[in-house]
Amino acid sequence: MIQINHLTVCYNQTGCFAKASSLAAVDGVSLKIQEKSIFALVGESGSGKTTLGLAMTRLINAGEGGIVSGSVIVDGENILRLTEEKLRDIRGRKISYIFQEPASALNPIMTIGRQIDEALLAHGIAGKKKVRDMALESLRAARLDNAGRVYDSYPHQLSGGMKQRAMIAMAIAARPRLLIADEPTTALDIDTEKEILDLLLSLRAELRLSILFITHNIRIVKDIADETAVMCKGRVVEAGPASKVFRAPRHEYTKLLVLSTPENFRRGIKI
Repeated sequence: MIQINHLTVCYNQTGCFAKASSLAAVDGVSLKIQEKSIFALVGESGSGKTTLGLAMTRLINAGEGGIVSGSVIVDGENILRLTEEKLRDIRGRKISYIFQEPASALNPIMTIGRQIDEALLAHGIAGKKKVRDMALESLRAARLDNAGRVYDSYPHQLSGGMKQRAMIAMAIAARPRLLIADEPTTALDIDTEKEILDLLLSLRAELRLSILFITHNIRIVKDIADETAVMCKGRVVEAGPASKVFRAPRHEYTKLLVLSTPENFRRGIKI
C-alpha cells in the first residue's frame, strides 16, 4: 500500500527551517504498510509518531520545520515530490487522516454535514444533488444511529464519542485506501474506546482499508494490529508482527513499554 524510505523530518525553534539548527523529530525511518492490514506505530509522547503520520501526506507546517530527506511511495509515486494539485488527489482519496483531537480538528462554525459535503465536492466524488446522501451513508457507516440529526449538528452539540465517529465518517467519505488514525481513542472512556476500535476493525473489512494506527497504548496494539513499529527519539527501534514484538521484545525500550502497562506493573512481571 505505502512504503516509507529513510524519512527524516526536522523541527527548529526559530520559526524558519534551517537544517543546521534543527532537531530531527523523525530520523531515517523506513516502513512498509501492506494492503488491508493494520500497522501500529507505538511509542511515548514525543517519540515522533504524529510527525511521521503528518509527514506522510505533507501536513507538516513549513514554517516550523521540514522534510529533510527520504521518500513516501504510493502507487509508484513519491508523495514528497508531487505538486500541490496532485497531492490534493492523494489526500482524502487515497490517504485520509483521523486527527487526535476531534474537538479541535472539526470546524466549530460548520455543521458536520457541511464539512463532509465539502470534502466530497472538493474531490469531485459527488455533485450537489447526491452529496447529502453520500455524507449520510458515511455517517451510518460510522455507526451513528441518527445520521440525519448528526448531519445537521454542530460539533459542540455532539458527545466526545459522537465527534470521533463524525471525524471517522469524514475520513472514509471518499473511500480512501489508507486511514491514518492518530490516537483515535484518547480521552474516551473504556466502553467508547472499545466501540471505536470495533468500528475501525469493521471498516477495515468492509472497505478493504489499510490502517496506520498511532498510539502509546500497547494493550490496544496487541488486540488489533497485524504489524507494529516501536519509535523512540525519532527512530524505529523494533518492528515486526505485533504479537511477536510484544510477546518477546528485544530492544530495551520496547521491554520498558511492555513492563509499564498497568497489568504488567501490578503483577510485577519481568522480561
